[in-house]
Amino acid sequence: MTDQALILGIESSCDETAAAVVADGWRVLSNVVASQIDLHARFGGVVPELASRAHIEAIDTVIARALRQAGAVPEQIAAVAVTNEPGLIGSLLVGLMAAKTLSWAWGRPLVGVNHVYAHAYSPRLNAAPIEYPAAALVASGGHTALYRCRSPLELELLGGTIDDAAGEAFDKVASILRLGYPGGPAIDRAARAGNPAAVRLPRTLLRGQSLDFSFSGLKTAVLYHVRGVPGGVRQRRQAAGPARPPSRTIEDFSPQEVADLAASFQAAVVDVLRIKLRRAAREVKARTLILGGGVAANSALRQAAAELAGRLGCTLRLPEMAFCVDNAAMVAGLAWHHLQAGRVNGLDLEAHATVRR
Repeated sequence: MTDQALILGIESSCDETAAAVVADGWRVLSNVVASQIDLHARFGGVVPELASRAHIEAIDTVIARALRQAGAVPEQIAAVAVTNEPGLIGSLLVGLMAAKTLSWAWGRPLVGVNHVYAHAYSPRLNAAPIEYPAAALVASGGHTALYRCRSPLELELLGGTIDDAAGEAFDKVASILRLGYPGGPAIDRAARAGNPAAVRLPRTLLRGQSLDFSFSGLKTAVLYHVRGVPGGVRQRRQAAGPARPPSRTIEDFSPQEVADLAASFQAAVVDVLRIKLRRAAREVKARTLILGGGVAANSALRQAAAELAGRLGCTLRLPEMAFCVDNAAMVAGLAWHHLQAGRVNGLDLEAHATVRR
């Protein structure tokens, strides 16, 4: 392995403690992820303080496992890469401090990586190079955004969410339907037995040819449907008099009705994502469509993206399932390009909860 550029990647932006060793920016030698799903499941979402503490407990073990599985020793590591933006600030700081410590102790360059950009790079892992220009859709619990990609390091934001991210909407609707956490896989499973046309739900496309996203209204429409509010959101807002208790609860729904509602909600989200990705692809004149992030694991979205790519004459690049969720392999892979371009950081590298402009 001495003729390969091995990079150790560390990822702790939210609720996954991850480390990986990647060779030459694409060949994954190890990819270790310590999940916190069980820790946060009872709350129906990530609790930042609990996430930070869990990262502290897991980080050393995860890094050691990643090195051991890759058969790598510190002397073979060319650089230490770490997610430094965006994410939960307490979680980011745990990974950043670990990466700085190893960079200093091993005398290796430190490379800060944007978590969202790494998701847009994830289809390259264990696969052929991506052909640019590309239109990338990154959809997860914390992010829904479209990018013009000229290269792995040249990304331009075209549109983002103005309220709930797609993955967040999946989590909230899964909670409403009592399907469990995390919501994305739960909705996907339930929808397989449902009719996506059973419930009429809104597709919020915003004005003109907007590339921004809004899923808050869709989530609210599901809630009102469950509660049996006549006419949905509009009539409920116009109704006079004091608020009345809901006439229905999710317990009043049959398993088939729950499946139909899950399928209808999923179809609405996928329709919006597909339409916006099509707009972005035409604006970019894309040769390639890219999906990244946890929502990229959704079976209906993957099918819709494949059909869209066929109609547009584009190549579709999807990450392996293991690289849809937050992982350190995508961080290490993208860091290789930073290293080749001479983009390295000092020990004064800072964490940022949001993407800097």
